[in-house]
Amino acid sequence: QNYLDNFWPDLKAAHELFDSILQARRARESESQENNGREYPEHLPVEVLEAGIKSGRYIQGTLNVNKHRAQLEAFVRLQGFGGKETG
Repeated sequence: QNYLDNFWPDLKAAHELFDSILQARRARESESQENNGREYPEHLPVEVLEAGIKSGRYIQGTLNVNKHRAQLEAFVRLQGFGGKETG
């Protein structure tokens, strides 16, 4: 903030970007405090997951992520469907 104020006081876009980054950082810190310091909330308990799989609410499979486009491409291969499995 001091650098921008001292050297680029009229560069409005840089000041807006800095404010945006600062707000995002504060929001992330607030979320982390709400989750007792954990970045992500806890997973569901095993009993809930098993019941959900049995009832059909959840599916179980293997997550496959494209290593070159990880943020854009991923899929879940369901157990017992397709592939080279024989039964």
